[in-house]
Amino acid sequence: MERFFDLPRGSLCLWNMPARFVNIDRDTPLLLLPDLRQWLPADHLVHYSLDAVESLPLTTLRVNARGTGSEQFPPRLMLGLEIYCYATGTFSSRAIERATYTDVAVRFLTGDTHPDHDTIREFRRQNQPVLAESFVQVLAMARECKLLKFGQLTLAADGHKVLANASKHSAVSYQRAGAQIELLHQEVE
Repeated sequence: MERFFDLPRGSLCLWNMPARFVNIDRDTPLLLLPDLRQWLPADHLVHYSLDAVESLPLTTLRVNARGTGSEQFPPRLMLGLEIYCYATGTFSSRAIERATYTDVAVRFLTGDTHPDHDTIREFRRQNQPVLAESFVQVLAMARECKLLKFGQLTLAADGHKVLANASKHSAVSYQRAGAQIELLHQEVE
């Protein structure tokens, strides 16, 4: 059995073909700072998450009122970080901290800052009710915008039509809408 390297001279060989490769130089630093917005498509989930958090009325978020210690991260940034990471399936505060270094979308969301896992955990602990309510509101906004998926969560079924026996009772009433919101609350918990 002939091996690839034992082929007679003149046979088809990768080394005999003219090589045209892109020059990869990892040792030269970037001359211009990269713009993370160019690395994310316009319809990326992180853009929706940022817009949704900006539209929420957040007057009850708790921060360090004493003013001691290092500068704090803005509450909207922390809330947006939690909501985006929850939607994409990252729940651990250590995994979220790691994502601020490795995930381009999370780096864009945090403005290339890196909250540590203690800060993320403490924000989550202090603002648990507001975090849950905000996540439900973001999911409700996504449903209103007719988004089919919000991260790893499916919000609506596809557009297939199925024969059904429609009735006035199956239409969404005020009570049914309240039940759907309650269901969203339970799923968030």
